[in-house]
Amino acid sequence: MKKIAILATIIVAVISVTSSTGGARERKRMVTDTLATDSLHKEYLENLDKMLNLWYVQQSVDTVEVMDQLDLDSVGIRADYPDSVYIERLSGMNTLINLPFNSVVRNYITTYTQKKRAQVEVMLGLADYYFPLFEEILDLYQLPLELKILPVIESALNPRAVSRVGATGLWQFMYSTGKRYNLQIDSYVDQRRDPLAATHAAARYLRDLYGLYGDWTLVIAAYNCGPGNVNKAIRRAGGKRSYWDIYYYLPRETRGYVPAFIAANYAMRFADQHGIRPRNMEMPKTTDTVVVQGKMHLEQVARVLGLPLQQLRDLNPQYKHDMLTMDSGNPLRLPAERVGEFIDRQDEIRTFNDSIYLNPKRIQEIAKISGDPFYIPRIAGKGNVVKYRVRQGDVLGSIASRYHVTVQQLRAWNGISGSKIRIGQTLLIYTGKNS
Repeated sequence: MKKIAILATIIVAVISVTSSTGGARERKRMVTDTLATDSLHKEYLENLDKMLNLWYVQQSVDTVEVMDQLDLDSVGIRADYPDSVYIERLSGMNTLINLPFNSVVRNYITTYTQKKRAQVEVMLGLADYYFPLFEEILDLYQLPLELKILPVIESALNPRAVSRVGATGLWQFMYSTGKRYNLQIDSYVDQRRDPLAATHAAARYLRDLYGLYGDWTLVIAAYNCGPGNVNKAIRRAGGKRSYWDIYYYLPRETRGYVPAFIAANYAMRFADQHGIRPRNMEMPKTTDTVVVQGKMHLEQVARVLGLPLQQLRDLNPQYKHDMLTMDSGNPLRLPAERVGEFIDRQDEIRTFNDSIYLNPKRIQEIAKISGDPFYIPRIAGKGNVVKYRVRQGDVLGSIASRYHVTVQQLRAWNGISGSKIRIGQTLLIYTGKNS
């Protein structure tokens, strides 16, 4: 660490003597360029952008929350391992996209592996279902398989996630981008929520971005802020086309996006080295798709076949009202072992209480239908789950007292490291079995 500090001092001294033009920004850029080539920990990044643009699982709401800023004390969190271990692990990953290590990446890694362990457990459990699907489609388009991590930082693998600006689904497509890549978006169906259709669209979009830049880090940056902002940054950097060359010219939130991508790749790959284990999500390991002609309600399928309704919703999140309506055909994803039974009993399913389930007046918004966004079983020994929305004046102590639990339990169940909670935030509280 001292060697890097001395190196930085020498470089700054040389620049200050030899450069009388170019200004403070150019001198800062030259220092950045020189130090960025060093394979050791990049101490110079310590005071760079602290914006954290990670999306985390909110099990009881569909709206994605963004952590606006990395807490100052997060920068000083003691890492689980020396920097040399992170460098060795990242360099040993067989990836087409370069995954360098520096202090910003380290801070994101500690956020994933320490402050947000509970969320990573959930995402690891969901990854068993989603990652094979992502990898198959990325391979079809001959794209780097490590791009499967993008939905981790975009939506925390929540297919019903909606950002504050309207980006929707696992891959967080805006309405215009979704329509440009032929995703169906109407009152009944939003294919931005469809894991299969949205991943095909994302793969085509990423392929098109690579055709523009020929550099995967620029592609990742453009996926976050749009190619227009990346093009502006390239022009302001004098035509240079390296992510670290245009770093200071990118939007503030995008500067942390590539480091977050690197850290998420690390966290999902080496979670077990930090004692983080996947949560059992009880999603079917193998699924198959059938095409249903005409109208059908998911609850009809659930009732006749004896399937959990919430599981059907998780397998088919594109249906905003649980309703299949297209006469030309509606894809329905089912556990693979139940497809044959569905085909045999399709007519029985379609006519089951059809006057009730197919009545347009009965349709409800998916957000108002009871059930968690994911089919998450009760955690053993924790009894019933209560969803509590934080109100003005609430603190963890008062909420814990109200439900006869401890503050430590509230923190563990909701991935809270300190005592800060937000008005409107939803907390999961596991009460006694008879409560």
